[in-house]
Amino acid sequence: MSEGNGYRREESEAERLDRNFGEQLQELRIVQTGVQILFAFLLTIPFQQRFTSLTQLQRSIYVVTLLSMAISTLLFMTPVAMHRMLFREGLKDFVVRHTDTLIGTGLFFLGTGIVGGVVLVLDVLLRSSAAFWIGGVLALLGVSLWVLLPLSQRRRGRREDAVEKSGTPSPN
Repeated sequence: MSEGNGYRREESEAERLDRNFGEQLQELRIVQTGVQILFAFLLTIPFQQRFTSLTQLQRSIYVVTLLSMAISTLLFMTPVAMHRMLFREGLKDFVVRHTDTLIGTGLFFLGTGIVGGVVLVLDVLLRSSAAFWIGGVLALLGVSLWVLLPLSQRRRGRREDAVEKSGTPSPN
């Protein structure tokens, strides 16, 4: 199996699936605590005295943020439930393939929840326009770090692989 820069790993399909699932679980462990803390915080907000003074816009932001975090939590916990239900059924390829999609989708909703939470707090503290501008900047930063940076490296690795396979020297 070849990856960018000529990196190779000699492993069977079963070993690759085991390694990939282990790496996916490690990613889930890293994100789990933050998701749980933010979700728990959001669940307590309606019970605060000032919640009744929120504007309709702020309540809408809260609802979208809360639902985003609930969806994110469910998506991040699904691989564990899938693994538990399909353990020893010979379906690790299914679990690994779908875990990849679930993590990506979960990160989208986590990003939405993070930005929504910040916009809600800033909308209470500042003007709505400032809260939305800052939220937009945070969303752009999230997309840049979570999507654009990895995609740029993926393209770079593919270009280097293509150059390596063709035998043409790299322009660098």
